[in-house]
Amino acid sequence: MKFIGVLALQGDVSEHVASLERAARNICLKCSVEEVKYPLELKKIDALALPGGESTTIGKLLVKHKIFDILKQRIGEGMPVLATCAGMVLMAKEGDSQVEKTSQPLLGVMDYKVNRNAFGRQRESFEAELNIPALGRKKFHSVFIRAPAVSRAWGKAKALARHEGRIVLVRQDRMISCAFHPELSDDTRLHEYFLKLI
Repeated sequence: MKFIGVLALQGDVSEHVASLERAARNICLKCSVEEVKYPLELKKIDALALPGGESTTIGKLLVKHKIFDILKQRIGEGMPVLATCAGMVLMAKEGDSQVEKTSQPLLGVMDYKVNRNAFGRQRESFEAELNIPALGRKKFHSVFIRAPAVSRAWGKAKALARHEGRIVLVRQDRMISCAFHPELSDDTRLHEYFLKLI
């Protein structure tokens, strides 16, 4: 039995829980999906989904709840992570001027620079069909809400998908970071791909 955590400080927590449960059933993985709010809970899980939300707020809550350092340590030990939207910002090694201006805490675990509001503000949110070869030939319906993008990737970070020339899905070792919200789609392939990393 595997234990999958969903960071439950802010954002699409219940949607990630539901998507992960469906994805686990689809690939016949026996697991328990649980919300994670405290440092001790973080130490007991085998993988973590880091939901979207407001990245500055989530970063500050990670520090306030004494989760930040433990999370960074667990990722360094090889714990698989699926980071979405705000999670993409948090995982970056470098941020743009907006990240610097807000004193955004960054975990600094993935080899890329992030553009915090690459596609505009809330009113510029949109949906798109993405080609993601790692998930098969069928396009992936993607929901972008005040979305970031990767402006530069290096080292072990590999782009898995782009939209309008911008990197919106990255994998590095057992970490996946995406600019969109796969939990808002009925398609569970990205969550399945993540669970197979365990």
